Amino acid sequence: MTALPFELTARGPAGGRWTTDGTTLEVVSAAKSDLFIDPTAAPGEASADLTRLTGEVMGPFQLIARVTVDFQDRFDAGVLVVWVDGTTWLKLCFEFSPAGRASVVSVVTRGVSDDANSWDVPGNTVYLRVSRMRHAFALHSSADGRTWQLVRVCSIGVPIDRPVEVGFLAQSPNGAGCRAVFEDVTFTTHELSDTRDGS
Repeated sequence: MTALPFELTARGPAGGRWTTDGTTLEVVSAAKSDLFIDPTAAPGEASADLTRLTGEVMGPFQLIARVTVDFQDRFDAGVLVVWVDGTTWLKLCFEFSPAGRASVVSVVTRGVSDDANSWDVPGNTVYLRVSRMRHAFALHSSADGRTWQLVRVCSIGVPIDRPVEVGFLAQSPNGAGCRAVFEDVTFTTHELSDTRDGS
């Protein structure tokens, strides 16, 4: 994509499909696909994994996208993802809740995954932003791409001088597949000055 300083590479197990015209990215997940290590599962139980489209980044950054999701089934989502390894990642999701509402959700995985619901969003489009500063990450959402609401500030235990993968995915843990479209994608190495107001 022209807005990104890296080439997107499909990583993880094969499944689903994706296309881009250089400015818009469309991802259709495989059926029954998820990226989650259930904290209630028995130790050693297999975790879910899926195809992610990412590139490697070093140092501070901000990745923004307007995300539109064709919601069909519970937990269908379009996602911005930061990936370190098979037990360390974070997701900022625009997800279909069990109540049938579009919601902003975040997941931080360090050995096992947590799952934090933030708020509902009218319609099926929202702006998401993932930012890295120092040894932490800030996750925000916005209705218009200008005024940002803080979802969470978190760490995944990675120092700023270690590269991470950052990018996109779609998931459909319970359904036949989920289509997510990522538009208005921007990437900058400018570091956030205020995580609370998103400036």
